[in-house]
Amino acid sequence: MTSFPSRAALIATLVALAPAASAQTIPEGTAGAYLAARNAAAASDFEPAARYFGEALQGNPDDPQLLESAAISHVALNQFDRAEAYARRLAEADIASQVGSLVRVAAAAKAGRWDDILSPEKPIAVSPLFDSLAEAWAMVGAGDMTRALEAFDEVSETEGMRSYGLLHKGLAFGTVGDFEGALEILSDPGDGTVAFSPRAAIAQAQMLSQLDRNEAALELLDEVFGATVDPGITDLRDRLQAGASLPYDVVPDAAAGVAETAFMIGSLLASEAREEYILLYARAAQHLNPAHIDAILLSAELLQQMDRFELASDTFAQVPTADPAYPAAELGRVDNLVYLEQTEAAIEVADALARSHPDLPFVQSRLGDVLRGADRFDDAYDAYSRAIDLYPASDPNLWIIHYSRAIAAFDMDDWTAAEADFRRALELEPGRPEVLNFLGYSLVERGEKLDEALDMIERAVEARPQSGAIIDSLGWVYFKLGRYRDAVEPLESAAALEATDPVVNDHLGDAYWAVGRRREARFQWQRALSFDPDEDLATRIRAKLSDGLDAVREAEGEPPITLAEDTAE
Repeated sequence: MTSFPSRAALIATLVALAPAASAQTIPEGTAGAYLAARNAAAASDFEPAARYFGEALQGNPDDPQLLESAAISHVALNQFDRAEAYARRLAEADIASQVGSLVRVAAAAKAGRWDDILSPEKPIAVSPLFDSLAEAWAMVGAGDMTRALEAFDEVSETEGMRSYGLLHKGLAFGTVGDFEGALEILSDPGDGTVAFSPRAAIAQAQMLSQLDRNEAALELLDEVFGATVDPGITDLRDRLQAGASLPYDVVPDAAAGVAETAFMIGSLLASEAREEYILLYARAAQHLNPAHIDAILLSAELLQQMDRFELASDTFAQVPTADPAYPAAELGRVDNLVYLEQTEAAIEVADALARSHPDLPFVQSRLGDVLRGADRFDDAYDAYSRAIDLYPASDPNLWIIHYSRAIAAFDMDDWTAAEADFRRALELEPGRPEVLNFLGYSLVERGEKLDEALDMIERAVEARPQSGAIIDSLGWVYFKLGRYRDAVEPLESAAALEATDPVVNDHLGDAYWAVGRRREARFQWQRALSFDPDEDLATRIRAKLSDGLDAVREAEGEPPITLAEDTAE
């Protein structure tokens, strides 16, 4: 399939969404509200930002930056009625605003006011791609399909936009029930529309099903998605195999077409723009098509990235329980609860989901993660075991579950089970540095298979040369092998990379002591103690500071470290 040309140039036209103009002088009496609004907006704390921008506007009602900022805050909160009021004031003042235009288009499309979008007196000005596609969809909504198709063709003929224009033209054919015409456009392998969007592939599958071609729809899903365990795709496959006729609901009408335009552009902006700007498009799609589950999930995920965990949870909760994406939304809520350190609530949600969806391996593995984080290692081990039983043997994520179960077994002091899972993870994913490091380090600590452990850790360092934790393992295996001088350099490098890690600093202190650098050893142990080590390590460090490493090792039943050329300070 062909690639999409001029992506960088296209992205450049989408990213801006900058404030319309610099704010005017804030009148006395509203400065506090203005400063509070700016601080809240900078922290992506949208609810107080919306409130304080509203208060600041009372003293300066025509300030374009305040109007636009207030609109942004309300869009982030999915409060389009309030955002529209500010967008209308921007338009009435003839202030050019991308945000204002986006909000006006969303409001007009939601209400079916297609003439407002097509009005030459108040043209929309979000970006060339958005504007062109939104106008074409407005023509579909107005019932002028001839002009709409010409408008989609005009987009297709623009450099760098051919695939986008064809994609939306095909979707528009679907809204009027011309599925054969739609498939003729969407199925052309020379245009790459399937590769552009999973939703385009789902739309095609639905259209094929509407034409009683379920086998062709299944072949398409297999080609695009492969052996996925995604609940949405699995549900589509099951229904197609059962002979059901799938409804065409990806873009059922013109308003949903504008929603799809906003979602597509939001997706294009992923990793290219700030989360706040992408959220505007995601929220617009969600507002225009409340059944657009992908838009809901995108909005919630963006809010997570901005540390707006409660608002993200509220957004995840908008996914209906019967929807195949419900498990993903609930796992999003679990993540939010973990971030908020509400561990018991996170376990409760994850456990309920695992019980209601016992056949989903990623749900079981996430439950295992949450239980392991709460030090419930036995329960975590059982959850990981259920996940391993459910994952297909060919699933590329299977090594991660064996690795996670190995850590749970390690924390249960079941070394036999842990080592078996570590080695199984390496069979599935040879050379994985985190597995090599954990297994190699564990063998070193146990004093077992030290040559093999050294080889594992050296391979891990080669793969991750900037990982302080892995380099620390290399230094520590040298120390355990009695190669004390060899241990110093890697442990110094590890301490530079992990400057506040108490274990790394403690290891370097031991190495310094072993080579006779006693004053530096005590300095490193003091540093390690200052970084809040666990109580067992803290007790051992205090003993070394008091009596020296040799005395501590002797008390532990290990021989003292001595060097012939020792130069103790």
